[in-house]
Amino acid sequence: MSEYAFVYQPQIIRETAEGLNRLDIRDEMLDQRVLELMTSVDAESCAVVIRGLLHLQRQDSTTPITLYINSPGGEVQSGLALYDVMQAVSCPIRTVCLGMAASMGALLFIAGDEREILPHSRVMIHDPLIGAGAGGSALSVKARADDLMRIRDITAGVIARHSGMSIERVFELTASDTYFEAEEAVEAGLADRVITRL
Repeated sequence: MSEYAFVYQPQIIRETAEGLNRLDIRDEMLDQRVLELMTSVDAESCAVVIRGLLHLQRQDSTTPITLYINSPGGEVQSGLALYDVMQAVSCPIRTVCLGMAASMGALLFIAGDEREILPHSRVMIHDPLIGAGAGGSALSVKARADDLMRIRDITAGVIARHSGMSIERVFELTASDTYFEAEEAVEAGLADRVITRL
């Protein structure tokens, strides 16, 4: 059995003067200024979204971009790179949570200029986690702990800035996994509205 799994990508057939053209549905979405993060946050998934943001910014620097998010979270540094680009482009970014925006996925969702969430979606925030292989000498463990606390301050600061919560309240909530149902996310300032139509 092959180690490569076949992944079906929906296609659109469009009739033109040259005949029928078959397009990947993601190309059609890009034409509509729609991007998606539907996987873990890592270097590859963030690079795809960053390329899309930069491309759409060059095309039109004022028209909003929609970013759909359904992510369990992932790498903090990759997520912060995407966050920085989201803040740097001049286009307003509408984030839409469908399913779950957790951990770094939640931070990216919260950072949208307009944040919408579907009724049965959830947001989960928590402190950054210690990665595998955190052992070693006392000095290396201390260095890792110091870096983790620095990242904790950064991510909590981002959540506080975009939610309107105090940094102390964010630290309380992120001390453990804290889940918000759609309406609770709105009440907490993590989302702007619950929507039933896309």
